[in-house]
Formats: sequence, structure tokens, C-alpha cells
Amino acid sequence: MSASIAVTGSVAYDHIMNFPGRFKDHILPDKLHILNVSFLVSNLQKLRGGCAANIAHACALLGLDAKLVAAVGNDFGGYRTWLEEVGIDLSGVLEDADLLTASCFITTDGDNNQITGFYPGAMGRAKEATIARLSATPDLAIVSPNDPDAMRAYPEECRQAGIPFIYDPGQQCIALSGEDLRSGAKGSRALVCNDYELALVQEKTGASMEELLELTEAVVVTLGEKGSRIHARGEEPLPVPAAHVENVVDPTGAGDAFRGGLVKGLVSEAGWESAARLGALTAAFCVEQQGTSAYSFTMDEFNARFESAFGLASGLA
Repeated sequence: MSASIAVTGSVAYDHIMNFPGRFKDHILPDKLHILNVSFLVSNLQKLRGGCAANIAHACALLGLDAKLVAAVGNDFGGYRTWLEEVGIDLSGVLEDADLLTASCFITTDGDNNQITGFYPGAMGRAKEATIARLSATPDLAIVSPNDPDAMRAYPEECRQAGIPFIYDPGQQCIALSGEDLRSGAKGSRALVCNDYELALVQEKTGASMEELLELTEAVVVTLGEKGSRIHARGEEPLPVPAAHVENVVDPTGAGDAFRGGLVKGLVSEAGWESAARLGALTAAFCVEQQGTSAYSFTMDEFNARFESAFGLASGLA
């Protein structure tokens, strides 16, 4: 029986735009106090997204029993059908009849820099979509970017219920206080963030890496095309390379894909390095497609590419 994963966080529609130039060429540093810029984009796509849905999609592809725990709006119908077809359990989803599903507006420039606007919509009710709504206790939960009140509630719910969890504050590092971040990481299997988010966490909490590792078993830092770095309690920092990408199409969602692979590694007891490699390869599949959940693979395809990328077997069935 596959491991059961409660994936909490946002479900959203992503409006993806590409600007063929570079943002920095059109932003004047001495005029930031009256910033008023418009970027003529070359394309627009409305795609399925949201951190929790993206992570759940990656988990499902990797053979896990992904259970989405989130709040959505009255426009969720088509998205619901697709998630069910992928094999994601939606019994933990709360639907609001009056609000729209959260929406994200992402513009990426020629250097892969991004400017994002986010409308929360029904996500504001996420704290009502508790993990306890699921029919059975999951083997692991991940707390990914979501309504701040929900992100404050889920770690405590996991601690009270004895559910191992990963804390992934992501872009909500800005909205959460230092005390929120400390509390969120307390007792977690891992704190996962990119290098910029880690700097925010440390600035807001005032915590050194050693102090963070008193709260969590490991700090996993994603570094984009440079791979990731694992700071595990009692061990030296471990750099893990990225997987080779055939053609970068869209980096959006790569971090969520990485987290799905990391989850697979943890519940498979693969060890931190192998778990990060699983995350790296899942992210590689993601960036080769437009959108956050347009990629797919069979386990045979995944295993063959893993061996090619890293020179060793994935260890996955």
C-alpha cells in the first residue's frame, strides 16, 4: 500500500505570461518611489496551479496516495475533474459557493526573473479545511504556502495528532512573523525553502542554522539550476546537484515538483541525499513543460532517467 500524504496549501489558477526582454532594463533605480511600468508580454495561458495541487500532482505521479487539503471556489469544477483523473484524493477539499478559486498572475522575463500577483479568493477559508477532515490519519503531511491563518494552524494540528510533517513557508515568509516561522518549523521533519526564503526566515527569526536545526531535523535549501543543499542535524552541509534538463521551457512550479520528489524519498526512507535527487529529477520534468502540472511520466521512465542523470538506481518500484 502506498504512503498517504496530506498536502495542504493553495489551489489556484495560474495566468502565465512571458516578457521577451529583461525587467532590469526597464526599471530605473532612482525612480522606484514612483514605479509605474507595463510589460508587453508575448503570450498568455491560464493553467492549473497552486502549491498544494502542484505538490499533490508530483506525489501522485510518484505513486503516493496524495490527499489534497485546501479551500477552493465555485469555478473549481474543471480542475476537480482533472485532479480526480490524476488520482488525487479530494475528500479534504472545502468548496466555497460564493468565492472564486485563488488566482496567480506570473510574468517571467528573458532571464527567468518573475513578477507575481496573487488573489487569494476562497483560500481565505483554508483554515477550515483541516487535516482531521480526512477519513484516515496520513503518514506524512506537508504544510505549503497558503492562507497565513491556515499555515499557523496546520503545524500544531500535525503535532497534536502525531503526524510527521514538512514545513514549506515559501512565498508566505513575507506574511508570516518570526514567531510564526519558528512555530511552523518546530518538530518538523524538514524546513524547505529556496536560498532567498531561507535568508528571510533567518532574518525574521534571528535564528542561525544551528538554531533552526534545533527546531527541525533538516533544512533543505533549493538553489534552482545549482541543485539543492541539505543541512541535516548533526551532519555537514550536503550539496546535491540538479538533474540535467533537456530544454528549459518554464521554471514555474519546479520548486513544488522538487517537494513532491523529496516527500517520496522521505516516506521511502531513501535518505536525505537520495530524496533531494528524486526532487531534482521531478523538477527537471516540470521545467521542460509550460505550466506547473503539465508534465507526466511513468515510473519506468522516471527510473531510467534517474539512472542516466545520477549514475545510480532510484530505488523506487
